[in-house]
Amino acid sequence: MLAYLFWHRPRDPGAAGPYEDALLAFHRSLARSLPVGTRASATFRVAELPWLAGGGGYEDWYLLDDFAALGVLNEAAVGRGHRSSHDEAAHRFGEGTGGLYGLIEGEPCAEALGEATTAVWVARPPGSERRGLGELLGDGMDPAHASLWRRQLVFGPAPEFCLLAAEVPSGVAPTRLPEGWSSTILDREALWSG
Repeated sequence: MLAYLFWHRPRDPGAAGPYEDALLAFHRSLARSLPVGTRASATFRVAELPWLAGGGGYEDWYLLDDFAALGVLNEAAVGRGHRSSHDEAAHRFGEGTGGLYGLIEGEPCAEALGEATTAVWVARPPGSERRGLGELLGDGMDPAHASLWRRQLVFGPAPEFCLLAAEVPSGVAPTRLPEGWSSTILDREALWSG
C-alpha cells in the first residue's frame, strides 16, 4: 500500500475557513466516487509544517493500492465528478509540497487514519546505515491502530519515515534513534477521514 501526502496552505491566511470548506468538499466528492485503486482520503489541520516555511497548514493523505492508482487519482481529481470541488480548493491554494510513502507496518484504513492524531516524522542523515526498522521505529506501536511509512518518491522536502498513531510509541523516542537521526512530533486535528 502507498500513501500520497500533500502538505499545503491557503494563499490568503485570513481565509482559512473558506479554504477548509473547499478542501472538505473535495474530499467528500472523492469519497462518493473513489477513483480505482484509492482506498480512502483524510485531511488534517496541523499547527506546524517544518518543511513548509511559515507555520502551519494542512496535511492530506490518500491511501492507494499501488503506483498505478496514483496516476488514476491524479486524473480523477480534475475529472468528471470532482473537477468543481478540486478547482475551488485549487483557486484558494497558496503553496504546498508532497511525497509518496510506502507502508512498512500496520493496517491503515480510513478509520485508523483519522484516529492517528500524532505523526512522528523521522529523518536520518544522508549516507547513514539503516537499522531494522520494525525493531527501531515500530517498537511499541499497535499495528491495528498505528502505521509506519517510508518515503518512496520525493516531491519536495519531507522526512524519510512517518509513524502515525494516537500517541507516540517508544520506538521513535529520541533516546532510541541512532546518532544523527532526528524526530519531529506533530499533532494533527482530523477534519475529514473517509
